[in-house]
Amino acid sequence: MEANFLNQTSLITYAPKKYEKSTFSSIADIHLSNDGEEIKWLNTYGLNFKDDLKTVVFNSNLDDFLLKLLSDEAHPNKVILLDNLIFLTIRVLKTENRYLNSEQIIFMVSTNFLWSVQEKKGDYFGWIRERIETNKGVVRKKKSDYLLFLLLESIVDNYLETYQKNAIISSETLNITNIKPTPAFTSLVEVRKQELFNFKKATLSLRDVVMKLENIEIKGFNTKYFSELKEQINNLITNIDFELQELESKINLIFSIQGHRLNEVMKTLTILSGIFIPLTFLAGIYGMNFENMPELKFENGYFLLLGIMFVIALLSIWYFRRKRWF
Repeated sequence: MEANFLNQTSLITYAPKKYEKSTFSSIADIHLSNDGEEIKWLNTYGLNFKDDLKTVVFNSNLDDFLLKLLSDEAHPNKVILLDNLIFLTIRVLKTENRYLNSEQIIFMVSTNFLWSVQEKKGDYFGWIRERIETNKGVVRKKKSDYLLFLLLESIVDNYLETYQKNAIISSETLNITNIKPTPAFTSLVEVRKQELFNFKKATLSLRDVVMKLENIEIKGFNTKYFSELKEQINNLITNIDFELQELESKINLIFSIQGHRLNEVMKTLTILSGIFIPLTFLAGIYGMNFENMPELKFENGYFLLLGIMFVIALLSIWYFRRKRWF
């Protein structure tokens, strides 16, 4: 188990003029502290290495409350301030395809180190590793608070990119000119609404975490970066809300189209009924078999009655057209 943990764990150590990426042959070699000016980013894939995680906490003399926090099976999104250490856990959407899954990510941050523990292998942080390695930007000149900001910003950027990509697909599929009051079209709208609800739920949770980070007071931890991040998240939430309103309008339009079509059918049936009811009345009267019905003895009574019925039908049609009922 320890060998597997070590295979899934790597360390990046950097400073303005230094970069080093290393792996470990023994768990005893992993040591996190605030000594020196170097920043350490320890990353582990997998939450099932509970004993190994606790060993790292013990060997690094970190706050022993981490032992309990890391033993929990699942955490809601939370930010906990410990002894010169921030424990942060969030549930992040995995956006590789339209079927959104999620994973839990844990960050343990102090002044000179950050330890990220991810539930699943693979992440959106490759560009951050590249910037650290090639010394692009100011990341090497900053502390771990800026590294945490970049990691969270990467998650937000991925949310935004995935949202925009799916929004383009959705706008083409659910274009207002293609609206059809069919179960298939309505189902597509509902599926998109569910995607947006999942996005919004994850984004709101992430915003709550960022807002808590804004209020953290810990020596050497600068919270100014997270105000900008909160604005990015708010913009994404605004876009999601706007599209949800658009989808709700499309659902209402579908119901309106269905109601209009039903009204047109009912109007047609009513007009036909209005024409044929008097004709049926006359046919019913002269269909009775009484002997003393004088009209039955008329030589041209049949043709006369057909003529009267034809005139009644024409008058009905003329009246309906005058009223602009069709």
